[in-house]
Amino acid sequence: MNWDEYTLWAKRIADWGTEYHKTLADRPVRAQTAPGEIAGQLPLGPPEDAEGMDAIMGDFERIVMPGMTHWQHPRFFAYFAANAAPPSMLAEMLVNTVAAQCMLWQTSPAATEMEGVMVDWLRQAMGLPDGFSGVIQDSASSATLSAVLTMRERATAWRGNREGLNGQGRLRIYCSDQVHSSIDRACWVAGIGQDNLVKIGTRAGGHYGIDTDELAARIAQDRAAGCIPAGIIAITGGTGIGASDDLAPMLAIAAKEDLYTHLDAAWAGSAMICPEFRAQFWDGVEGFDSIVFNPHKWLGAQFDCSIQFLRNPQEQRNTLKIEPEYLKTSGAEVTNYSEWTIPLGRRFRALKLWFLIRSYGLEGLRTRIRNHVLWAQELCEVIRDMPDFEIVTEPILSLFSFRCVGDDALQQRLVDAINDDGRIYITQGMHAGAKVIRFQVGQFDTTRDHVLMAAQVISEIRETL
Repeated sequence: MNWDEYTLWAKRIADWGTEYHKTLADRPVRAQTAPGEIAGQLPLGPPEDAEGMDAIMGDFERIVMPGMTHWQHPRFFAYFAANAAPPSMLAEMLVNTVAAQCMLWQTSPAATEMEGVMVDWLRQAMGLPDGFSGVIQDSASSATLSAVLTMRERATAWRGNREGLNGQGRLRIYCSDQVHSSIDRACWVAGIGQDNLVKIGTRAGGHYGIDTDELAARIAQDRAAGCIPAGIIAITGGTGIGASDDLAPMLAIAAKEDLYTHLDAAWAGSAMICPEFRAQFWDGVEGFDSIVFNPHKWLGAQFDCSIQFLRNPQEQRNTLKIEPEYLKTSGAEVTNYSEWTIPLGRRFRALKLWFLIRSYGLEGLRTRIRNHVLWAQELCEVIRDMPDFEIVTEPILSLFSFRCVGDDALQQRLVDAINDDGRIYITQGMHAGAKVIRFQVGQFDTTRDHVLMAAQVISEIRETL
């Protein structure tokens, strides 16, 4: 392809993208293909000769698109949305065009310096105090792994040896039983092991926060047994039902025990740009050593884009930094964000935040989040009044769960039937040992009508079972 052909196809694909988004509501939300159906349409080997873009684009529409679940669909109520607001998409087009590798300040000064400013814009927007800095990660999983590795290094350095990694004086990390599976995975990858991730029960009702009395007791028991407590991981807006810990009491325990703290606010952190939510979910947040939230979920930044705020970034840099001669920068002191993260290579993720925040303003983004919370609460009340349905967990921000009358197998049949129908997309979860149906409002362009339509779909499908 030459650059004249590139210009032609770039325009065609931009037009295709506009039409795709305008007509998304007419498509089924979830892919309706069977396993293996897409792979079965692809040649078994690569082509020897070049093919034209007309043929490639034709096959894209014929083969690929039927097998896509549409995450930007206004009736996507599963998981947490991975939003892509139009200004963010345009920024990504520019990033892809320039195609810079932004691992060091000198390899892209604008990317590095804008990253620092965008992190600080979001720090201010979320009510975090001066003194926090941070870095843009690819995902909350990477940020959490970075925090867990920092916990490990801090605890073993304090101990003066590596006993925590050879079975004696085991390291322990503490969290509630509502945390995301990325916490488990971080402990696997860090060599701490899932057996040393101590999951504490939660208090019923409210926001299902960790039982801090049990937390303090387990830490004391572990110390008495010769284990080494290394850190505490809290959550604001857990994936299952939105569980949110009471932060201040956890921090009091961490301070007493001299433990590193990490807060996973991957989904709900975005809502903290709305001051009215902070009293319920953010009280004490300034005491955490590490905080992660994903603008690529509720805020509208195209995937991937995760912010990790750090109270003292030097601790994480001490854990992750490696500086061979070829990565050194001569001359003035500069920030190299690759020293703050596990990957060396880095994309210019800050640009989409700059486009996004300037295009909507904080108040425009707050309005969307507030609407999603309001519409989720409204839908919850509609489902509560429907025959044969019950609300299991009340709305936490824009997430709630419910069941129909029947056993767990029926809940799964209902979820599968709804998703096969295609008008909406939802997922199942578990709570208190029983299967629940999970509903979360967060797609960037959804409307009240889209949300309330879900009640009609759920009721209609239930009657067919």
